[in-house]
Formats: sequence, C-alpha cells, structure tokens
Amino acid sequence: MIESNRIEFKRQLNDDDNKFEKEVVAFLNYKDGGIIYIGIDDAGAYYPLADIDATQLKIKDRIKSNIEPSTMGLFDVSVEDGKVIKVTIASGSEKPYYIKKNGMTEKGCYLRVGSSAEPMPQRMIEDLFSKRTRNSIGKIESPINKLTFEQLKIYYQEKGKQLNDQFAYNLELLTKDEKYNYAAYLLADNNSISIKVAKYGSLTKAELIENNEYGYCSLVKATKQVLDKIELENKTVARITSKERIESRPYDPKALREAIINAIVHNDYSNERPPVFEIFPDRIEITSAGGLPCSFTKEEFLAGYSAPRNKELMRVFKDIDLVEQLGSGIPRILEKYDESIFTFTDNFLKTTFISSVSPNLKLEDRLENKLENRFENLNENRQKMVRLMMENPEISIPQLAEAIGISTTAIAKNIRFLRENGYIERQGTFGGKWIVNIK
Repeated sequence: MIESNRIEFKRQLNDDDNKFEKEVVAFLNYKDGGIIYIGIDDAGAYYPLADIDATQLKIKDRIKSNIEPSTMGLFDVSVEDGKVIKVTIASGSEKPYYIKKNGMTEKGCYLRVGSSAEPMPQRMIEDLFSKRTRNSIGKIESPINKLTFEQLKIYYQEKGKQLNDQFAYNLELLTKDEKYNYAAYLLADNNSISIKVAKYGSLTKAELIENNEYGYCSLVKATKQVLDKIELENKTVARITSKERIESRPYDPKALREAIINAIVHNDYSNERPPVFEIFPDRIEITSAGGLPCSFTKEEFLAGYSAPRNKELMRVFKDIDLVEQLGSGIPRILEKYDESIFTFTDNFLKTTFISSVSPNLKLEDRLENKLENRFENLNENRQKMVRLMMENPEISIPQLAEAIGISTTAIAKNIRFLRENGYIERQGTFGGKWIVNIK
C-alpha cells in the first residue's frame, strides 16, 4: 500500500498548523473521499503510537470542532492491527468544507490532487458554495414542532449509550433556527412516513397477496421491522437427494441486509418518498428514491466510495450498529452478486436480488423442495417413501420395501400412519396410484 489520491500516511498526529485538518478537508472536498493512516510514515514504515485511545479521541474532536460545515456522519475512526489508526472520510455533500479558523478562503479550503492536499482556487470555492445542497433533511424544518424520541433513546440504551438533554444538538437534529429538522422528524416516535413491503403471488404485480406497511414511528424501529420481515421471507430451503440433504437460503442474508440499510439511509426523503421493498416468487426488488448521491458516477458507486445523502441518519445508524463502516455496504453486496443487480435512473436506484431457488427449477427439484418443507418432521423412512411416491405414484408396496430396505409389513404400517395424518391418499385399489398432499 502506498500513498495515492485516496490514501494519506502520517507518522503521528501533528498539532501544528492544522496539517491534519488540511488533509481531512481535502478528502471531504474530493469526489471519492479518502483514508488517512496515523502511525505510518511516507515510506510505509510503522511508528507505534504512544496512546492510541487518546489519539482517537483527539482525532474525533479535531474533525468535529475545527472543520465546517458539520462533518457528522462523514468520518469513521478505527484501529488496524492494534497499532495504526485508520480515519475513513467520505465525500461531503455540502462542499466546500474548510478549516474553521481560516474560513472559506484558499487558506481554509483544500482539495486532493494526486497524493497531496492543494489549496482550492477562490473561483472554485465560490462555485461550490453556490451549488451547495439546499434540500438536505438537515436543513428542511420538521412539519411537526412537538416531537418525542423515546424509541430512539431505547435503541441507544441497548448499545450502552445515553442521549442527554443536548442530544438533538449533538446529533444535528436542529435547523439554524434551533427548530427540529426533517431528520429529527424521521427519527421521532411519530411521523407520517411509512415503508411499504409488498408480496406478490406471481412474477408480476398482478397478484398482490400481502401489503405490509412499517412506519409512522422512528425510522430506526421501522428499519428493524423491515429487516425482520425480509429475514422471515428469506427462510432456509432444503433439498433431499439420494446422498445428502442440502440447505440454502434464496438470498445471501448479509448482502440483502446491506441493501435494505443502504436503501433506507440513502433514500431522498425531501419529497416524502420512502423506499419500497417488493417480494416476488423469484426475486426481491428494493427501490430507493433519489438516484445516485452527490453526482456520483455508476463506477464510483460500485467501487464503494461513500458520500452519505443523509449524514444525520448515517450518524445515528452507525451509533446503534445498524451501519458498521463508511463505504462497506456496496462492496459486501458485490462479494456475492454481480453489479447487474443495480439499476440506475435519474430519480431512483433499484437493487434486484434473484432467488437461488427459482420457480423455474426443474420439476424434480421443485418436488424435492416441497417435499422437504412439507415433510421435514417425518422420520427418514417415511420421507423416502413420500419422495418415491411423488416420483412414481404407481409404485407398489413390495417395490417400496425393496427400495428402502425394510419389510413390507413395516411399509404397510408407515402407509397407515401417512394416510391417517393426511400426508398421502390412495386413488383406486388395483392399478391405482398414490397422491401426496404437498400443502
């Protein structure tokens, strides 16, 4: 690993001339963000830090106190190999960022150029300021003034954290006029936002069989409800073959979870359009409003560069461990799925997960899946009998006995049990056939 346009090494945290802040500002203003490693020199050699915990606290305080606009939700501080501090910085949506004491000038604004931080030309500063995002949920005033946050406080308490009387200020849930903003509205106990989870019985939207709505409550609570619902739908499917039992889920649970969280955290709520989750027999579609964030290209998005559209939500979701690390979501999804699962438009981003247990499976595979789901509580011999009856409805008792390796008396006894408990029926006597009740 060497220094590059996205990687900066520092031997130690220097207290002179805001050199550290300069690098952070440069990455905040850079379209791809970047990473600063503290404890590595320019040649890539390690230099142990005297007090890693104290240094981490200083880093967090300096980023939050010495840089404007607010950097909340745009950086992450962690330790690698027990000796190096890693500061991950996302590209900000309120450019230009600048060192507070130097203001919005060439001495305060920097941009990453190659492997160094260069002063930003005044004309660029003015141009970026004129384009600064004005419709962020941090600037939009809440439609309701009286908000409560008991649910949010509980989620923080579960993680061993407390929200004090200043939490609305600390979490940036207030406008400049000190009124609740739209981020606060989304996180409050009561609001008008509801997330739809629809389930269809056909491959199109023609047959709606479930229409669940999770919301009118804290977005954190609604998120957990959506996660629970999708997890329930992503249940393990088993196949019984002649040699083994094979278990799998239709969708990779980690990738699916990341996509759900991303859709909720990065959704554009400025037009009151929440994300939508749709479950089909062969796929799950997740659609969020807003398209790509911060003028990202498709390639930058797929590379995992992070620029949170809603940094206030990102901060809260990270605090309560719903989000692990900046920029980790998309790479985790792409570890399991091809980039073709993403569909980009100007106003929406859709992620489509194709089920590994497709309704287009061969008849034999579908029968085995149904067999396992319906008859998982039967003993091994009875499961084998049912499978053989499904494969050959005209199979005889002697043939069953030979195939399974037990006596005809035992077969007759098991048939009686299966018929009495509704698992099978007999149509006709001599020359008849077995009917297996799948449902």
